Order: sequence, then structure tokens, then C-alpha cells
Amino acid sequence: MSRIILGSLVLLAFALSAHAQQRYDFSAPLMATTFRISLHADSKEQAEAAADAAFKHIAYLNTDFSDYEPNSELMQLCKTGPNKPFKASPALFDLISRSLDLARLTDGAFDITCGNLTQLWRRTKRVKKLPPTDRLAKALAATDWRAVQLDAKAHTITLLKPGMLLDLGGIAKGYAADEGLRILREHGLTRALVMAGGDIAIGDSPPGEDAWEIKLRTFTKPTPDAEEQMETVRLKHCGVSTSGDLYQFTEIEGVRYSHILSPKTGLALTTRIACSVIAPDCTTSDALATAMCVLGKERGEKLVSQMMGVTVRFAP
Repeated sequence: MSRIILGSLVLLAFALSAHAQQRYDFSAPLMATTFRISLHADSKEQAEAAADAAFKHIAYLNTDFSDYEPNSELMQLCKTGPNKPFKASPALFDLISRSLDLARLTDGAFDITCGNLTQLWRRTKRVKKLPPTDRLAKALAATDWRAVQLDAKAHTITLLKPGMLLDLGGIAKGYAADEGLRILREHGLTRALVMAGGDIAIGDSPPGEDAWEIKLRTFTKPTPDAEEQMETVRLKHCGVSTSGDLYQFTEIEGVRYSHILSPKTGLALTTRIACSVIAPDCTTSDALATAMCVLGKERGEKLVSQMMGVTVRFAP
């Protein structure tokens, strides 16, 4: 009998310990957005140390992945020139490897080699004029995920076409959120989530709960009661990302253009669309949310139906 009582006391003590954890919230401006961390910890000091380590790691990743920083590792790769192997850091090699896998999976609807197209459309947004046909054709010619060669043994990345520019904007935030969650786990904090704009990496459930409550936007047009048009889902151990043109768009000659580009045409999307993707990790959900918008509802749902652990919700 004493063993049974002892075991019960141990389990009870564990449960009380878990419920005694407090929630702490932190935020930091990183990667041109606001990263937010919500976690449960035994003390404020433990929470602050873990969150600080996570934010520092995300800031470090930005020095690898940014296409705005001329000296970032990504831009050093792009400056290497065609057919010259570039020795990559583990993080950059891993992210580009994941990116190419997702490009293959989506048949190029997600394509990190669209950097030249991205540059054109950044200018388009500034000057409110569509890119010249010849420049668009040149940018499209340099867009081809199949022209990126990886050597896993040597840890090198080789760009096979001249003038290629990579843009990790459609996946880097999700990857950074996953990495932030990993750093929190290394500090012994598993009941946490890391938010990066529309991307959320979700760990263990909060104490006493079976999941985190996450609200997904279910509309494509802002309305006076927009706050009520949200769907609540309960999630853990996964990533969720939302993408669409609700807020990020530009109008040129009466046509509304999304911030999302089609790697096939080189043009920004003009059809109103928004979706949320739930996947095993935030790296995957981030990339697929973009790809789903490019593919559209019918093709996107067909692709996701063949993927294990992935669901997509398109806004009406």
C-alpha cells in the first residue's frame, strides 16, 4: 500500500508543479516583423533567460538569411556566381535544403530562386508601375529552383544559372520560429509558442490544458465586425501560418496586386485569396501558406490531401 501512496504523491507533486508555472510573454522586433514568445516557466528569471536566448538566436539567423543585408550569408552566396560551390553554414544549408524539398513538393509554386522577381516588385510598389516586359522576362529566366545544387557531404550550395538571386522571405520566419521554440526547449521550457507575424510554432500545451487556443482569420475583406470573423482552433506540437493579401497589396491602374508572386508568371496575384496551413512544423506551414495562395483553392486542397499531417483552410 505504501508504494501505491508514494507513487500517487509523486504524481500529485508533479501535477502541482506543472500547474504552478506562470505564463510570461515577450516580444522583439526581428526580421521586419514582431516576434512574440509566450511560455510557462517556474520563475520570471528562467523565462527571461530563455526568451532572451531565443531572440538572440533569431537575430543571428537574420544575418544569415536576409536579402536586405548586403553582407548576409545569403547575399554572399548569390554573389558567388554560377557553377561555383559556396560553403554554407549549417543553418543556411538546412533552410535551403528544406526550401528545395518544398519547391519540389509544390511543383515550383514555392520557389526561393524568385529573388529577381522580388526586387522588381519592390520597385513596382514604389513607383506604381508594372515592371517592363524585358526585365520581367530576364528575371523569370533566372528563376528556377532546379538550378540550385546541394552537396550534403561538402555542405556546399551551387547556383547553376547566372544572375540568380534567392529570396527566403516565404520560409525564413517560420524556420526562425521553429528555431526559437528549439532554443526554449534547450532551456527546459516546452510549454511555449513562438509567433512571427502570421507564423506560429507551437510546443507543449499550457499547464492544465490539452492545447493552445489559436485564432485563424476567416475572411478576405476587412469589415466593421472583422474581429468576430475568426475561427478558434486548439493546437500543439505543430506550426500554423496564415497568408493572403488582406493588408499587403498595391493598386496600379485600378488593379489590386498582392504581395505574393507567382514564380511561373513572375506577376503578383490579382485574385483575392487567403488561407491558413497547419503542418508538423512552422517551416513547412510558412512555405505552404504561400504556395497555397499561388496554387489556388482547388489545386491547393488537392495537393494537401496527399500530405500527411497537413491541413489547409481557405478563407471564403
